[in-house]
Amino acid sequence: MTPRPSSSGPEPRKTTGKKTAQAAEKAVAKKAVAKKATAKKATAKKAVANKKGTQKTATEKTATKQAAPREAVAPPRAEVAVSPALDAGDRERLLAGTHHDPHAVLGAHRVPGGVAFRAFRPYALAVTVLSGKLRVELHDDGDGFFSGLVPLAEVPLHRLLVAYEGTVQEVEDPYRFLPTLGELDLHLIGEGRHEQLWRALGAHPATHDGVAGTRFAVWAPNARGVRVAGGFNFWDGTGHPMRSLGSTGVWELFLPGVGAGELYKFEITRPDGSRTFRADPLARRTEVPPATSSVVHASDYTWGDEEWLAHRADAPAHEAPMSVYEVHLPSWRPGLTYRQLAEQLPAYVADLGFTHVELMPVAEHPFGGSWGYQVTGFYAPTARLGDPDDFKYLVDRLHRAGIGVLMDWVPAHFPRDDWALAEFDGRPLYEHSDPLRAAHPDWGTLEFDFGRREVRNFLVANAVYWCEEFHIDGLRVDAVASMLYLDYSREPGQWTPNEHGGRENLDAVAFLQEMNATLYRRVPGVVTVAEESTAWDGVTRATHHKGPSGFGGLGFGLKWNMGWMHDSLEYMSREPVHRTYHHGELTFSMVYAYSENYVLPISHDEVVHGKKSLVSKMPGDWWQQRANERAYLGWMWAHPGKQLLFMGQEFAQGAEWSEAHGPDWWLLDPEYGAAADHRGVRDLVRDLNTVYRATPALWRRDTHPSGFAWVVGDAADDDVVAFLRLDADGTPLLAVSNFAPVVRSGYRLGVPDDVPAWHEVLNTDAARYGGGDVLNPHPVKPDAQGWHGRPASIRLTLPPLATVWLRPA
Repeated sequence: MTPRPSSSGPEPRKTTGKKTAQAAEKAVAKKAVAKKATAKKATAKKAVANKKGTQKTATEKTATKQAAPREAVAPPRAEVAVSPALDAGDRERLLAGTHHDPHAVLGAHRVPGGVAFRAFRPYALAVTVLSGKLRVELHDDGDGFFSGLVPLAEVPLHRLLVAYEGTVQEVEDPYRFLPTLGELDLHLIGEGRHEQLWRALGAHPATHDGVAGTRFAVWAPNARGVRVAGGFNFWDGTGHPMRSLGSTGVWELFLPGVGAGELYKFEITRPDGSRTFRADPLARRTEVPPATSSVVHASDYTWGDEEWLAHRADAPAHEAPMSVYEVHLPSWRPGLTYRQLAEQLPAYVADLGFTHVELMPVAEHPFGGSWGYQVTGFYAPTARLGDPDDFKYLVDRLHRAGIGVLMDWVPAHFPRDDWALAEFDGRPLYEHSDPLRAAHPDWGTLEFDFGRREVRNFLVANAVYWCEEFHIDGLRVDAVASMLYLDYSREPGQWTPNEHGGRENLDAVAFLQEMNATLYRRVPGVVTVAEESTAWDGVTRATHHKGPSGFGGLGFGLKWNMGWMHDSLEYMSREPVHRTYHHGELTFSMVYAYSENYVLPISHDEVVHGKKSLVSKMPGDWWQQRANERAYLGWMWAHPGKQLLFMGQEFAQGAEWSEAHGPDWWLLDPEYGAAADHRGVRDLVRDLNTVYRATPALWRRDTHPSGFAWVVGDAADDDVVAFLRLDADGTPLLAVSNFAPVVRSGYRLGVPDDVPAWHEVLNTDAARYGGGDVLNPHPVKPDAQGWHGRPASIRLTLPPLATVWLRPA
C-alpha cells in the first residue's frame, strides 16, 4: 500500500447553506472567546508579535533558498470554506495515542476555502504559522490543539512559532514532511528480506527536505498507536505521534531539530488501550545500564584497517591458522574503556601469538552477571565501555595488530524486561505466540519466533550489521542446540512436535541456514562458529547439501567440539594411576574428528560455577598441576582443530573466573614469589602459538583425514599418545604426550623412513616453562627397525607429564 503523502488533506466535508451559517456563527463566537483569553495567553501572544515585528524569521531566510517557492494565491470563489478544527474523533485518538495517521490531519492541508493549518502542541499558549511574509495566528481549540484556515490556493512551506510560558520557539512542523521510508524499504521489510534493516528502522539523524532532524521508525504491527518520547519533549510523547505505513506494521516520524545524542523511547498504545515505554529494538546506542533509554547515534568513525580487510578472505578459516583468546571485555582489565582496552589488548594478544580474539557478547544487556548472554540491545555495543565509535576503534586497533575479531552472538533468546522486546507492542511479537514455544526452560528468558519472517529478518540483518558496520570477522553463535530442538530441556507434554512429528525446530533450522548463507554471501572472509553440543548432522555442511537426516547443512564454518572438551578434561582430572583405564577419553575424539570443522574450546564455561580453573582441575601437587596443564596445552595445540583458550588460563590462574574482578594479573607480578611459575605457563602459550603458526602441518589440513596419522594411540599402560600431523606436501610434525608422572627413557616410536633426522622444536617440560628440563637436545636419527607398523623408528626420552613436538631436522 502506498503511504498517503502528508500534503494530502482529509476528505472535504459536505456543507449546506444552513451549516455554513452555523459555522460562521460559531466562528464569531470563538473570536469573542478568544478576545477574553487569560492575561497569560495575551502576554504570550504579545511576545510572539514582538518577535514577528523585530526580526526576520528563519522561515523567511529559508524560503529565499527554496527552489520555485509557491505563491500565495487566493482560491476560486466557488469553494465554500470549512472549519479547520479537528473533529472530535481525531482529537480523541490523538489525545489517547491511538491515531494511525496523524500526518493526514495535522500540518497544512488543502481544503475547501483554502489551506487548513493544524498543530498539536500540548502546553503551548499560542501557535502562529510563518510562511514568507505570511503570519497567521492559529485559534486555540483546547487540549493543545490549534487551527486556522488561510485563503490560499496551495500548501506553502511553513514553520511554527510556538509560545510557552516564559519562552517562544520557532520550529519546523514535523507533520509537513513526506515519509522517510521508500517503497523498496517497506517491501523488503514486509517480505522479511531487508538485509540492512538497521538503515531503515531505528533512529537516524538526517536532512529531509533541506531540514536537519532525526527520522524514527519502528516495527509494531499490533500497536493501536506509537509516539516518540525523549529529552527533546520532556518525555511526553503526546505531541509527537507516528504514522503507520500501510500493512507493514512500521510506524514512522521525522522530527526536525532532534540530533545525535538525544535520549528517546517509543510510547506504544497496546491493543487493550494501555501504554508502555519501550527502548528501540534497533537502537545503535543506549544509555549506560541500569538506565534503559535509547540514544540517537551518528557515527563519524574513519577506519584504518583496509589492509586487513583486503586479505581477510585469502584463505578459508578451516585452512588457516586459528588460535583464539577468549575475552570478557568488562573484566579483562576492570575499569578500562574500549579505547583504553585498545591500547593494551592488541599488544598483549599479539605478544602471545594468538591469531584471533573472541569477545564474549558485546551487545547491550541489562544485567552484567549474565556476561552479555541476555541481550536487550541487539544493535548496540554495551555503553558500559564507551560509545559505538569507541568499540570500532578497538576492533580497528586489533586488526591493525594483525588480530581477527570474533564476537559471541546470541540469537536464541532474550530477557523478559518490560522496557525491551517482551510483548513489545502488547502481544507476543519477537517471541513465539505459543507459551510452550516462547518460554526458555533453563534461563527464564523468551525464545525468538524463528517462523515469523520479520523476526528472522531482525536477526539475520543483525548478524550482517556487526560484520559490515563493525568489521567483525566472525560470529560464534551461542546456544545453537537450544534452538534446534523443540524438546530442549522440556519434559514430555511440554512441547509440540513439528509437522512431521519430529522434535526438530524446522523454523530454527531455516533461520540458521538463511543467516549463514546471507552472511557468507555479503561479507568476504567472515566465519561463523556454532556452539552446538549435540551430534546434529551437518552443522558445518553447506546449506544446499543434504545429509542422511534429510536436512541441508546449517552452513556454519566451524563448530565447537564439546565432546572433545568434556572427554579430555575428564581424563586430565584423574590421577595418573587411573588414567590407564580411561585412555579412550583421550583418543575417542579422533573417531569423529572429521565429521565437522571443529574448534577445541577451553572457554569461560569450563572455569566457573565450581568447575575450577584449568590448572586447578589437574591432580597432584602444584608442580604436577602446572606440568599437567602444560602437557595438555601441548597436546591440544597439536590435535586437529582450531584452539580457543579463555583469559587467565594462559598463565595458570588458580582461581575460577569472576566477572567482578577478572583475571588475577597480580600472579605475574615479579614481586610475587611464585610469579615465575605463572610466567612459565604464559611463555609456553606464546611458544605454542609461534611454532603453530609457522607449521602448516598443524592447520593446513585440519579438516581432512590426510592431515593426521596415528603413531600409537593404544599405549594405555604407558599413558602415552603419539601422532603425526601432515602438511599438504606431506611434511610432518610428530607430537608425543606422556601423561604419566615418570620419565620414559629410550621410548621407541615408529616413524616414516624418509626423514633423515628429527629435531625437538617444543618441550613443555623445558625449564623456562617451569618444568624439569628433561629434553631431547640433539637431532634424533631413525634406525631401520620397524615399529608401530612403520618401516623406521626413533628412541626418545619422554619427560614426565609433558608433550614434545619434533619436526624434520
